[in-house]
Amino acid sequence: MEIVEYRPEHAEAFRMLNEAWIAKHFVIEPKDREVLEDPQGKILAKGGRIFMAVRDGRAVGCVAMLKMGDGGYEVAKMTVSEDLRGSGLGKGLMQRCIEEGERLGARRLYLETNSGLAPALALYRSMGFKDLAPAETEYARADVFMERPY
Repeated sequence: MEIVEYRPEHAEAFRMLNEAWIAKHFVIEPKDREVLEDPQGKILAKGGRIFMAVRDGRAVGCVAMLKMGDGGYEVAKMTVSEDLRGSGLGKGLMQRCIEEGERLGARRLYLETNSGLAPALALYRSMGFKDLAPAETEYARADVFMERPY
């Protein structure tokens, strides 16, 4: 298993991995479509990053870092194939974001999630994320807001 930089050939896997987990728990929202249909333009061209977890040539996980106006990065679109949940891959993806944020001189990592995603919340808290007060968001499903300052 390796975590690699996103390449254009990962676009379909990035979209499919995210659509699978979102549709399982929630509804795919307009903001999801916007980002998933154009990761190059909506994430990378704006100074963000995307990492893909690859095993035996197959993308099995992903995470994006969206550049924020305050010098931070929003961690978004993080998911792992259903058959690899609980394997530690999510932790590896988040660790890559933490290291990349440090390399980029980020002020903080920020994320929005849902209170019903207990395993994700446990992961985020174990990696130094702290809860924030509720904030405005473009996602109806987001009801938990967290950050990890540097």
